[in-house]
Amino acid sequence: MLVRLDGPGTLVEQIYAALRAAILDGSLRPGSRLPSTRALASESGVSRTTTQAAFDQLVSEGYLETRPGSGTYVAAELPDGSMAASRTAATSASDAATAMRLSAFGRTISERRLGVPNPDYPVRFNFRYGLPPVESFPYDVWRRLMNRQIQNISLRSLRYGPAEGAQSLREAIALYLARSRGVVCTAGQVVVTNGSQQAIDLTARLLVERGDLVVIEDPHYQGARNVFAAAGARMVPCPVDADGLDPDFLPPADAGVRVVYVTPSHQFPAGGVMPIARRLALLDWAARSGAVIFEDDYDSEYRYDGRPIPALQGLDGGGRVVYAGTFSKVMFPSLRIGYVVLPPGMLGPFAAAKWLADRHSPTIEQETLAAFIGEGHFERHLRRSRAANASRREALLAALAGEFGDRIQISGSNAGIHVVVWFSDVSADLTASIVTAARAEGVGVNPVAPYYLSPPAVAGFLIGYASLSESEIREGIGRLARVIETISSTAPR
Repeated sequence: MLVRLDGPGTLVEQIYAALRAAILDGSLRPGSRLPSTRALASESGVSRTTTQAAFDQLVSEGYLETRPGSGTYVAAELPDGSMAASRTAATSASDAATAMRLSAFGRTISERRLGVPNPDYPVRFNFRYGLPPVESFPYDVWRRLMNRQIQNISLRSLRYGPAEGAQSLREAIALYLARSRGVVCTAGQVVVTNGSQQAIDLTARLLVERGDLVVIEDPHYQGARNVFAAAGARMVPCPVDADGLDPDFLPPADAGVRVVYVTPSHQFPAGGVMPIARRLALLDWAARSGAVIFEDDYDSEYRYDGRPIPALQGLDGGGRVVYAGTFSKVMFPSLRIGYVVLPPGMLGPFAAAKWLADRHSPTIEQETLAAFIGEGHFERHLRRSRAANASRREALLAALAGEFGDRIQISGSNAGIHVVVWFSDVSADLTASIVTAARAEGVGVNPVAPYYLSPPAVAGFLIGYASLSESEIREGIGRLARVIETISSTAPR
């Protein structure tokens, strides 16, 4: 424990003042154990008598308490006078932080609260979107592969790795994307990221200056909008329909757009799948405008109706597409491994930006994932997950139809692991009340309005289903129906 001895007074007074200040500012929390007087004396270069005297004074004032045979601890309840001093100190620290001169980036994320997630309340029936079926993941296989990596660990594995990611994983990703998504790339174009969110962030840093135009879908993924907003971009919303983003509503080719952010394989959150004609039109527009297309392929592995359409990147002949994906939706979110496939001209700058951000993603997890993909476990897991999700999707659609009938419209049910449910006879003004009341009944749902720049007039909710059993889906939708019925019937007309 570091105790600074450069203040006024005797050594006893300096140690006393340092410990008391640490207790008041929360550095030493109530109930935390202090080092012994002998250990603190050795670290501070003073006699044990000196540290013992400081401890005795703090014990007598009620800041510390001794437990025979255990040691000395910060008192669970501090003296009343010290609490007022603590509050004053906290207020002063808060004022100092507020007065700190932030950069334009710092002011933007602070004033607009960008990057602050919505709380995830613990509820029994959580229809939160984006949660994969983690209970079916082959943890025994994953543990075996990770143990193998640890047992065979080499000195090279313990050193800093390449910013682009482990070569074995980059090769596995490139091969997988070629056969499953029609992506045309070499392993050299792949960079491993900490989730697709980092891919968006680093792309924005490389391509977007303050004031630049960025086209986003409306509705859209908030994580992307917040990244571009933090970069100082001017957002240009482009409407979507059942077929995703409509290129007819893009700005003129000479407008100076820098980036277009799209989710063509399963529009987030509305769920449209962009047909081949629109994909080609978007690529043609990008070639004429000089804009870069950021293709977020966040959950394309889950498709239930029709044949999959090749990724935009695989159709691009001009090197205008940055393609990103993630393993969070198909494995488990805490893995935090994503990837980005870059046009050759962006690889060097992107790898440098990645190095500046965090050097590289964790090596052992990358090597384990490479083996998981290379030995066929990943695609076997995908097949099982796709079958389980298809059954859960059917259970959800049946439950929604049974409870609400023609009162609702559903979009996005042909792919992914969530749908959007619109209530044509429920005002958007009732959404917050429904969310709160549903939570009280153990049901978690997300309103869709925050994903729009122009909020809709009727209530809509994102309903994720992959992390719930079929029986939980039916029970949860039943409870949600009762909540909506109660609130709708009592709302003023």
